[in-house]
Amino acid sequence: MSTTTARSTRMKPKTRPADSYDDIEPRFEELAAMTGGDPRKPVLRNEILRLCMPLADHIARRFAGRGQELEDLQQVALLGLIQAVDRFDVSRGSTFLAFAVPTIMGEVRRHFRDHAWALRVPRSLKEIHGRIGPVTEVLAQRLGRLPTAREISLELGVDPSTVTQALVARNAFRAESLDRFTQAEEQSAPSSVLDTLGAEEPCYRLTEDAMAVRPLIARLPVRERQILVLRYFESQTQAQIAERLGVSQMQISRILTRTLRRLHDQALGTNAEQFEVGAVR
Repeated sequence: MSTTTARSTRMKPKTRPADSYDDIEPRFEELAAMTGGDPRKPVLRNEILRLCMPLADHIARRFAGRGQELEDLQQVALLGLIQAVDRFDVSRGSTFLAFAVPTIMGEVRRHFRDHAWALRVPRSLKEIHGRIGPVTEVLAQRLGRLPTAREISLELGVDPSTVTQALVARNAFRAESLDRFTQAEEQSAPSSVLDTLGAEEPCYRLTEDAMAVRPLIARLPVRERQILVLRYFESQTQAQIAERLGVSQMQISRILTRTLRRLHDQALGTNAEQFEVGAVR
């Protein structure tokens, strides 16, 4: 290769990417020079929007993974892009990129602040929550570790308790549906979150039975109630109860059978027979 060819190869300018916005300002100058009734104006405006759509998409993707669908974020970013195109004043001398980026990002942040919370959180905490992320990144680079809540509060100039509340409020940012399907490693098929919560508790049935039969036990004759207590609360055998009360074991067995049957029937409402006070033989 000759020296001239090598020099020309080195001096050949790099091709700019297709989504470069270096030459977008002349289009705004042309747009500003058009009158309101010029039919070319909406065409040029749409062309500018088309050229700048990759910028909105890039910003939307920066906010992805924070509990919002990417398509929703892209729509919000496009709304911010439209506002930036309509508000940009090329006569001020600044670049469109310097104006559009904060405009689009501000629109996305407002979306998170006002619409992305599953539960109601005070606006002040939402604003502080939005500032915590960037400050945390700055402090992490400065300190070489994740900052504490106190260090974040000093950097933000707010009370530490307010930072703590904002961090706790992050739990209200997104609510999971109980109908969402999950699949654990040991499961062969996915199941909803609701199916994994709680289990049938047998003690509930025992508690209900006890509450139903308690007033019926209170209406028992003293001797029948005493036998129930000795048998089922003090765990004495029928022989021990018979010896204590001075009766036969057969009498104790009959009293228990009759008493339990009456309690069962009255608890279920299947027997209208009333207790016969003193009916113990």
